[in-house]
Amino acid sequence: MPTEVIMPQMGESIFEGTITKWLKKPGDAVEKDEPLFEISTDKVDAEIPAPASGVLAEIKAAAGETVAVNAVVALLAENAAEAAATVSAPKAQSPTADAASQAAAGIDVVMPQMGESIFEGTITKWLKKPGDTVEKDEPLFEISTDKVDAEIPAPASGILTEIKAQAGETVAVNAVVAVIGGESIAAQPTPAAAQSATAPVATAATTPVTPAPQSEPQIEPAATDAASLRSSPLVRKIAREKNLDLRRIRGTGSAGRITKEDVLGYIAAGGAAGNASGCAAAASAPIASAAVSQTTPQAALRDELVPMSRMRAIIAERMAESRRTSPHAYSIYKIDMTRVAKLRERARADFERRNGVKLTYMPFIAAAAIEALRKFPIVNASMEGNAIRYHGNIHLGIAVALEWGLIVPVIREAEKRSFVDLARAIADLAERARTKKLKPDEASGSTFTLTNSGVFGGEYGTPILNQPESAILAIGGLKKEPVVLTDAEGNDAIAIRSMQTYCLGFDHRTIDGADAGKFMTALKDALENWSQPVE
Repeated sequence: MPTEVIMPQMGESIFEGTITKWLKKPGDAVEKDEPLFEISTDKVDAEIPAPASGVLAEIKAAAGETVAVNAVVALLAENAAEAAATVSAPKAQSPTADAASQAAAGIDVVMPQMGESIFEGTITKWLKKPGDTVEKDEPLFEISTDKVDAEIPAPASGILTEIKAQAGETVAVNAVVAVIGGESIAAQPTPAAAQSATAPVATAATTPVTPAPQSEPQIEPAATDAASLRSSPLVRKIAREKNLDLRRIRGTGSAGRITKEDVLGYIAAGGAAGNASGCAAAASAPIASAAVSQTTPQAALRDELVPMSRMRAIIAERMAESRRTSPHAYSIYKIDMTRVAKLRERARADFERRNGVKLTYMPFIAAAAIEALRKFPIVNASMEGNAIRYHGNIHLGIAVALEWGLIVPVIREAEKRSFVDLARAIADLAERARTKKLKPDEASGSTFTLTNSGVFGGEYGTPILNQPESAILAIGGLKKEPVVLTDAEGNDAIAIRSMQTYCLGFDHRTIDGADAGKFMTALKDALENWSQPVE
């Protein structure tokens, strides 16, 4: 029986790929893992290997075609005879007939597996209700696992006829959670289904949360460009076809996501023509919103008991476990960031122009921490039973506080990266954490973590360790202060300097106070006497 060759998924946020070149033609012999064709996505270009050895019997998607993930693009036969039989065999029913039969049967929507070690997920929110029309690849529901939160796209276009797992339910991987099309439920939702779909629920995206002890990194807001806006592949496809600038469309979806309805409404209002009134309305929307917020009275306080979201519950469990596991100790240093601040101010515009990301303070801090970790590897170590594991690489965690909880994306082998690579990785991981596009392995395995407890102006924080790490560095607020400076002759003077307080939280089982002090001194020296090129 021929082996199907499918379009691979090159990342959780990628739902289609364009075949740019076939490296074999029908009738050619191929070996397993030999490059078979090339694809291009919005993230990567890649050669795709053959899934088996045999003969390329048929190419179903020609070079230049864009096809969905998991679509069959070719058939491999075991030998030439089978290849010939495959090509001469009667073709399947027409796409129209196939679509009709598919609609009659209904298409199952399943709980996806978000990583090899993840076997279940909690549905936190349905973005559609029974009876709603959905487009293929349009966000359908949100899930939370012990590694990541993610939006799950619809596997096909049609009518959402049935929701089998409600918000708040935890279900196994590959379990059917909904049906698109079919006849299991009429298009109009039942009262119970409608109430379930529209009632407020305690989800990770809607439940107000108290900021966790580990706070977000010192990353400035993302640039307002089309690539950084929250939108689905369907929305971006419409924008390309209609030549729309997504930056001018105000998103009404979860966390400001631009929905299909937002785009269609913008087009109906004349936005597609790019007229001045449409642009002015889009540009003035944030200002109008701000004016309304100033005059609108604050909502009344309510006495209510709200269940924890899954992410909030996991954070609570892990923070308590970390406190029970490790005897926490802290070393606090104030560091003069004036040299870095002046360099950043001079270089930021040119850096952004050349590299496509903003020059924040975080890559400076990350690079200095990596330099100090190289000198004192015990701070990058962890307990393993009754032994200490010295890690061969620095896997740098960057804590990101989200509206619905906390996550720690990881820059792997950070010690091998240049300053620009660090800046790009920090910006990329933070953005994908906020838009629920992280892969599970990008949110685990860190050996040392940075967290910004001073983002709201605080002096410093005393963070809880991200187990099984032995140390975590909390970054305080950057402020100008009067400081006494002493010159080479011992003369004192008062100067205005940019000062920042750093707090190293460490596991006293592995790290002594002297080691913590040496690490912090190295960090202080690297930042106060910054000498690395910023390119």
